[in-house]
Amino acid sequence: MRRIRLDIAYDGTNFRGWARQPTLRTVQGTIEAALERVIGSHVHLTVAGRTDAGVHATGQVAHADLTDAQWARATQVRRDGIVPGDPVDPLARRLTGVFGQYADVAVSRTSTAPEGFDARFSATWRRYEYRIADLVTGYDPLERLHATTVKAALDVDAMNDAASRLIGLHDFAAYCKPRPEATTIRTLLDFAWRRDERRMVVANVRADAFCHSMVRALVGACTAVGEGRLAPEDVVTLRDAGERTSEFKVLAARGLTLTEVGYPADELLAARAEQTRNRRDAE
Repeated sequence: MRRIRLDIAYDGTNFRGWARQPTLRTVQGTIEAALERVIGSHVHLTVAGRTDAGVHATGQVAHADLTDAQWARATQVRRDGIVPGDPVDPLARRLTGVFGQYADVAVSRTSTAPEGFDARFSATWRRYEYRIADLVTGYDPLERLHATTVKAALDVDAMNDAASRLIGLHDFAAYCKPRPEATTIRTLLDFAWRRDERRMVVANVRADAFCHSMVRALVGACTAVGEGRLAPEDVVTLRDAGERTSEFKVLAARGLTLTEVGYPADELLAARAEQTRNRRDAE
C-alpha cells in the first residue's frame, strides 16, 4: 500500500458534515466518489478533523492508502508528457475535473505522504477561524453563508480578556457536547479575537484537538461576554463547573472554518502518531 496526502477545501453549506453517511451528501462521500471515478475502485479517506454539517474548511488534510493497481491509475503520465516531481501531483487536477466547474469542494494538492504520516494521529494541532458580523460590521449578503450575525455591537477587548483566561490544559466538558467514553481534556494553545479590514469580528482558535462542538461553544461564551451578558471571568467559572449550561449559546456552524492542521517534522511523524494512538487507547 502506498499512502498519499490530500489537502482539501470546501464550503460546508450544502454538506451534511465530513463523515460519509448513506443517502446524505457529505464531504468524504463526495471526494471518495471522485477518487473512485479516477482510480477505478473505492479508496477510503482518513481525515485530520471531522467537521460538522455547515462547517467550512480551507486547510483540511486527509490521507488514503492505495494498492499497486490504484497507484498506477493515480499516477498516469500527463497527456502533455510532462513528468511531475511527485508522481501523484496531477491527481488533484484530475479530481478537479470530476468535481466540475464552481464546485463547493476542492482537492488543492495531492502528494506522496512521508513515511509514518497519518492525517489524524500525526497532527499536533488544529486551527479554526470563526467569523461574526455584528452591528458595527453591518450585514453583507455575500458573507451570509460564512459568518454568523449577532444583533449587538460586540466589545472585542472584553472578548479577548475572556478568551485569554481559557488558554492552557483544562477539562472543557462545559464547552463540549458529551460523547460516551470520550475525554474532554484538551490543550487550548491560542484563542484571540480581532476585527478584520471589513470590521468583521474574527476568532483564531488553536488546540491540540477539539471535542464535539467545542469551538462553537467557546466562541458563544465569548460572544456573550462581548454583548455584556457575561463577565470575562465567568467563562472560567463555567469551565470549572464542568457541566453544559444555558448561560450562552453554541453559535451556528456557518461561521466556522478549519484553516490549518499542524504536523511535526517528517522524522517525527510516526512517533507522534503512535503517541496519539496510545493516549486515545488509554482514554
